[in-house]
Amino acid sequence: MTESKYFPLKIFISQEAEPSPITARVLKNAPGIPHEVIDDPQDLIEDIRMSRHPVEQGKQFLLLTVQKGEFIKPCPCTPHYLGCNYFIINLETNCPLDCNYCILQSYLSNPLVTVHVNHDDLWQELAGFTARQDRIFRIGTGELADSLALDHLTENSRILISRFRDQRKAIFELKTKTTNIDHVLEQEPAPNIVVSWSLNTPKLAQEHETGAPPVEQRLQAAKKITRAGFRVGFHFDPLIRYPGWEEDYEEVVRLLFEAVDPERIAWMSLGSLRFPPDFISVINRRFPTSKIFHDEFIRGRDGKFRYFKPLRLELYHRVARTIKKTAGTDVPLYFCMESRDVWQAVLKKMPRDEQEVEHSLTHPAAYLEEF
Repeated sequence: MTESKYFPLKIFISQEAEPSPITARVLKNAPGIPHEVIDDPQDLIEDIRMSRHPVEQGKQFLLLTVQKGEFIKPCPCTPHYLGCNYFIINLETNCPLDCNYCILQSYLSNPLVTVHVNHDDLWQELAGFTARQDRIFRIGTGELADSLALDHLTENSRILISRFRDQRKAIFELKTKTTNIDHVLEQEPAPNIVVSWSLNTPKLAQEHETGAPPVEQRLQAAKKITRAGFRVGFHFDPLIRYPGWEEDYEEVVRLLFEAVDPERIAWMSLGSLRFPPDFISVINRRFPTSKIFHDEFIRGRDGKFRYFKPLRLELYHRVARTIKKTAGTDVPLYFCMESRDVWQAVLKKMPRDEQEVEHSLTHPAAYLEEF
């Protein structure tokens, strides 16, 4: 599958968002797409939520509105498992891609692809947040949305990179499954800007990541980004078992290090397939033929279903060992939402807390030297 850029069937604009220059930019970049100014976005959201197929319906429309609450929040992570002290900027929510394992299908109450246009409020909040930090921290936009899937419309990457490049306390990450990197390449690189890709095997990408480009194209995009001087990251999350997964993940890792110099990698993360109990009803309704949820799962300490621990360890051992062997050098590697004993079993280290995980990712020599 070749990636095609997302354009909605219609753009809805809240009255508060209409005067924004971000709104004007989106409309300029979406010529011919009908748009409508609406009084109350909540009425539209409720109409979509009550439709027969709210997830599918929501992805067809773009909502431009204002963020009424805080933009910056700690990554929710999950109870009883080790986090990494990551912070997220909720500048956009929801995603035009349609990965069938994506938790956003049941996590977000607003099903529309949504862009918050009140950037001035974000910059004010960011200034206060940064002033309160006494350390280098990681922050990014790719938790509740793909960081670049709408970038041809919003040009947010250009704006965010410009804002963060001089923020010495912050390492800013754009996380994507797309190849929508044109506006990133227009910017001068900075040591605290990281562009990351979520990766899986070509088989899983083709069968379960609808709308996303093939893995090979993502890696070629990463190659262009590193040649432009940026650092990159990679997230193997969720790792998924199926017949032949062992060889397929080894092949992805081989392709990765053929495309990207490991010295330009800021970090890599590993996480296995996990989901709350009510997520299965969404999957059964939207993807009834999917087989990836037919495996040996148990309820974890956080209430989510995860692979039986020996199966998770097998996944992690195999992929981590392949990364270390193929890279030929140490690459910062961490787990997303895993227990300390898994860290110890696979990576032979057991961080005391989230701050220790954070420090291991924010203090590589390359980052400190380049600044």
